[in-house]
Amino acid sequence: MIIRPATLLDLDAILQIENDTFDSPWTRDHFVYELQENPFSFVFIAEEKGYLVGYVDWWKTFEVGQLNNLAVVKALRGKGIGRTLLIDTLQRMIKAGCQRSVLEVRISNKPAISLYQSMGFEKSHLKKQYYENDEDAWAMIKEFE
Repeated sequence: MIIRPATLLDLDAILQIENDTFDSPWTRDHFVYELQENPFSFVFIAEEKGYLVGYVDWWKTFEVGQLNNLAVVKALRGKGIGRTLLIDTLQRMIKAGCQRSVLEVRISNKPAISLYQSMGFEKSHLKKQYYENDEDAWAMIKEFE
């Protein structure tokens, strides 16, 4: 598997994963903005045998790496792709000078919470009615040493 910066040519595959994963998926325009206009945004994809199998979107804001989206092709979940993307992202955040990483995750998303905790993230606080369907989110944080 290789991890590389995403381009506009990857957008259809990213959107397919996005739409298969999230109840309130980001739009094409949102990703175009992330890829072309947002100077704080970093979008990377995981590619295996020429196929996009996952992606991550994160922002660097001062000393904080904000993990926005991390998703893997539904049929390939549980095979370590998300963990590999997360490890790569955390390493990139550290190299970029981040002192911590933060994220929000649906309280119902037990697999993601488990992954994040296994990588050293801790629950910081609950964000009530954070998502469009009024589901709460855990804010999670990982301090870099």
